[in-house]
Amino acid sequence: MLRSPPILNSAGPIFTFLLTAVVTRHEATSPRKLFGVVAGMAGILLIVGVDSVHDIGGGLVAEAAIVAATICYACAAIFGRSFKGLDPMAPAAGSLLAGAAALIPASLLVEQPWTLSPSLSSALALLALAVFSTAAAFAIYFRLIQTLGSVGTTAQAYLRVPIGVAISVAFLGETLSRTAWIGLACVVLGVAAMTIPARRRAGVKTS
Repeated sequence: MLRSPPILNSAGPIFTFLLTAVVTRHEATSPRKLFGVVAGMAGILLIVGVDSVHDIGGGLVAEAAIVAATICYACAAIFGRSFKGLDPMAPAAGSLLAGAAALIPASLLVEQPWTLSPSLSSALALLALAVFSTAAAFAIYFRLIQTLGSVGTTAQAYLRVPIGVAISVAFLGETLSRTAWIGLACVVLGVAAMTIPARRRAGVKTS
C-alpha cells in the first residue's frame, strides 16, 4: 500500500505559494510564509514517515491525478480572491450549484439512484456531509480566502494528517513516535506562520 498520497495531497500550500510568487503576485509572499510552507510540509513528512517518499512513483497514474487535483486546489484558492467583494455565501452557493449541475446528470446515467435503497444511517450520513462538510465548509473556505489570503487558506491541507492522527490516538489507542511529535510541532509552527497576520509598524498606513 502506497503511503505517498497524503504527502502529495498536502502539497497544496506549496503550489499556491509558487503560483502566487511567480505568476499571479496577488498577495505578499513573505519569508515567513515560505517558512510556514516548508515547515508544514516537513511536519507531514515526519508524521507519515520520511521513508514514504520512496513510494512515490509506485503508482504513477494515481499520483499524477493527485498532483493535478492539488494544483487545481491551489488555482481555486487563487481564483477565489476574485470574489473578495461578495458575501462568502454567494461563491459557496455558486460552487455547489455548478457542481450539482455537472454531477446530477452523470449520476442519473451512471448510478441510477432510483434503483438504490439506502439505509437511514446512510441517508443521515449523506445529509451531514452535504450540510456540514460541504455547504458550511465552502462558506468558511471563501471567508478564509478573504481574511487570510490564498496561501493562508491552503494551510488547512497541512491539518488533515495531524487531525487524522489525533483521532487515531483518541479513539483507536494508537501511540505516537518521537518523530511524529516533532512533525506535529512543525505543522503547528508552519500553519501559524502562514496564517497569523504580520504586525504592522506604528505610523505606517496600509491599504
